[in-house]
Amino acid sequence: MTGHEITTQPTEVPVDEFISRVDHPVRRADAEVLDEMFRRVTGQEPRMWGPSMVGYGAYHYEYASGHSGDALAAGFSPRKTSLSLYGLTMQPEATALLERLGKHRMGKACLYVNKLADVDTEVLEQLIRTGYRYVTEELHQPPVQGR
Repeated sequence: MTGHEITTQPTEVPVDEFISRVDHPVRRADAEVLDEMFRRVTGQEPRMWGPSMVGYGAYHYEYASGHSGDALAAGFSPRKTSLSLYGLTMQPEATALLERLGKHRMGKACLYVNKLADVDTEVLEQLIRTGYRYVTEELHQPPVQGR
């Protein structure tokens, strides 16, 4: 990620249960579409990370300070104000893809989208594919099995 320590850990909460409890109907419907898209593109089953992040795959990180752990490789969170998308903006292809994505905002380590109707979902799939590959194959060690 971007140099900060990741403290969010995987949980045993079922992803389908979490998504079904998302209050905002558009955000809930978008989360269902994102879940299908991330599963298909990454080939990974989702797992909850902390109370609100849906993650696909994982990687092991280690900082120069010696701090290490596991983090989700790619994922999303249907927040109250927008969809937060993780692991999609570090790869070399991201800049060109983001120019074609549609309406979005950038955070320190994530991409914010108000609703999926605002973006080109084919470009979003390319961001997921290239971002997941970059995080798991080029930037960090191979994905952690069973996560």
